[in-house]
Amino acid sequence: MGRMTQIAAADGERFGAYLAMPESGRGPGLVLVQKIFGVNATMRAHADLFAEEGYAVLVPDLFWRLEQGIELGYGEADVARGRALLERFDIGRGIEDIGACLTYLRAMPSGTGMAGVVGFCFGGRLAFLAAARLSPDAVVAFYGGGIEAHVDEAPAIRCPTILHFGAKDTLIPPEAVARVRAATDGNANVRIFTYADAGHGFYNHDRTAYHRPSAMMAHSRTITLLRQALGPNFDLEKLWERHLELEFATRDADETMRTMVAKPYVNHVPVMTGGTGYDDLLRFYRHHFISQMPKDTNMIPVSRTIGADRVVDEMIFRFTHDQEIDWMLPGIKPTGRKVEIPLIAIVNFRGGRLYHEHIYWDQASVLVQIGLLDPRGLPVAGRETAAKVLDETLPSNTLMARWRTSEP
Repeated sequence: MGRMTQIAAADGERFGAYLAMPESGRGPGLVLVQKIFGVNATMRAHADLFAEEGYAVLVPDLFWRLEQGIELGYGEADVARGRALLERFDIGRGIEDIGACLTYLRAMPSGTGMAGVVGFCFGGRLAFLAAARLSPDAVVAFYGGGIEAHVDEAPAIRCPTILHFGAKDTLIPPEAVARVRAATDGNANVRIFTYADAGHGFYNHDRTAYHRPSAMMAHSRTITLLRQALGPNFDLEKLWERHLELEFATRDADETMRTMVAKPYVNHVPVMTGGTGYDDLLRFYRHHFISQMPKDTNMIPVSRTIGADRVVDEMIFRFTHDQEIDWMLPGIKPTGRKVEIPLIAIVNFRGGRLYHEHIYWDQASVLVQIGLLDPRGLPVAGRETAAKVLDETLPSNTLMARWRTSEP
């Protein structure tokens, strides 16, 4: 998605940086600060991801004064070389270069005048220092090693800042995180998040340390901060309504896919149907979802929650089982029975397009209603689950035999 460009340093020299632009060609700026491995494929992929989120992203080659164009992998030799470069690195000059990148992004004709900093590992430390020494509009640091050595600068942070740490990070011990937490407790601009199952590099999809649940949560928190501080703001409800219209009213698989990112995925959790990637998902929509939607499908909205990067829809989903429904009841011939179930859709967006959908419902309730599951003696129910969502005055605890014995 990006290209290399040149940035003017404070001393008049010029250094390289990878620039990735959003689809719209315009957006707030974001300086992505490298790890010790240089502007490698991982950093370019991170930049492309944040560009997809709507940002003009710049990844500066901060080792340029030592050696230009450093691009390392994650083997032992590359790790040793990266650490050797770090030992020679001038942090003060590095912060100056990040400042030059902020100036570049704020002056871009296609920018908005706003710019933040996101850093990883060694870059996380630099991001923290940028928050204290420069004037970014927002800062996020992922597992910033060495931040604890600079906590005396925490009071100078005036912009919204998030620090992400992994509880299982062997390179950043708990006492180091505790020291950072203690130093920033009095600064309302700084929030610290710790991820219980994450180690060092948990956001890096190219390393074995990658921990998807923690990475997804950290990314969502990061986007929430950036949207609030920098923008851009997207009408997610309008985008979701358009997607639903194409699925259920227009019933056009190709147009539905155009509302999504280049590599989307959908998972109907109870039966694991859907698809990952454009081709698989288009195949699913065309042959197994949109074309197999019951004719009388009806949805009753119950609630809708709209966040910075996702929409959560709660609804009652009604239909008649008048045809085989691969996406919900694969392999089950039509029974002609009516079904009414609560359904939850958790829809994640990247910028102005859908990235993924997680769809949840009670499959036992569906099976009871089409006559494939006898509810007698089992803690399951049929249409009653939907009725109770719509009317809270209906009795609770009807499946609990002991409920009657607990009466006062």
